[in-house]
Amino acid sequence: MTARIIDGNALSARVRGEIAVRAAALTARGVQPCLAVMLVGADPASAVYVRNKVTACEKAGIRSLRFDYPQDADPAEVMSRLAALNADPAVHGILVQLPLPPQFDEAAVLEAIDIRKDVDGFHAENVGRLSQNRESFIPCTPHGVMKMLETVDVKVAGTEAVVIGRSNIVGKPMAMLLTNAGATVTVCHSRTRDLAFHTRRADILVTAIGKPRFVTGDMIKPGAVVIDVGINRLKDGPDAGKLCGDVDFESAKEVAGVITPVPGGVGPMTITMLLENTVISAERAASARDLAAGK
Repeated sequence: MTARIIDGNALSARVRGEIAVRAAALTARGVQPCLAVMLVGADPASAVYVRNKVTACEKAGIRSLRFDYPQDADPAEVMSRLAALNADPAVHGILVQLPLPPQFDEAAVLEAIDIRKDVDGFHAENVGRLSQNRESFIPCTPHGVMKMLETVDVKVAGTEAVVIGRSNIVGKPMAMLLTNAGATVTVCHSRTRDLAFHTRRADILVTAIGKPRFVTGDMIKPGAVVIDVGINRLKDGPDAGKLCGDVDFESAKEVAGVITPVPGGVGPMTITMLLENTVISAERAASARDLAAGK
């Protein structure tokens, strides 16, 4: 058996095309979707992520605002900017790139964002709404994973799903989304005993641990759907410098039924879902405006 590979680049391009159509329709109504991105410090990876997000916005017809602050930025200055963006009706999404320098209280910064503009889905209220299966902004990477499962027509309800990783950004919201979709979910982490026992039971296996090629083919249930969220750069051996996932792709693809590659799998979908969340926020703002005007 050789697994079917989900092409994240192709899916992302298709979804971004749909997003661009929605953004153009909003702009024609006088509401151009707008995303404000804040970057504090000079972390190279964060700078790349922010640049990619801004570029993606431009291509989709979404206006972008970028605010850069030095590593030693005063948190009060950043919080003041957040308050101004919250109050600006022309801004529909606000994203603060993580991690933040040590002088910041990350939780306080995230909770300072208006939940109606929390397009990253990290505000505690949006997290709570997700846990209750109520309308909320969904964190972009797990949202992208669910979109991928829909695309390959995976029936989540009734499956055994295993998520490796319990981060607030991926693992926990991923588990909640799968639970809401009807799966029986097990969350594994660094304290899990006999990890392979759990992974071999999984009809759907999602890895988000940041350990290169950690999950091997003998840890996977034959025919399983394997979603690799990890992005790691190899440091040693003949492949040094190359990107790989948490899954050993070569051995896993001979066992799994469906699998995502790294790169070119989940990664492209993360920014795509950020764009979609921004457009959703703008659509809600446009509807509220029209309702207030009696349209």
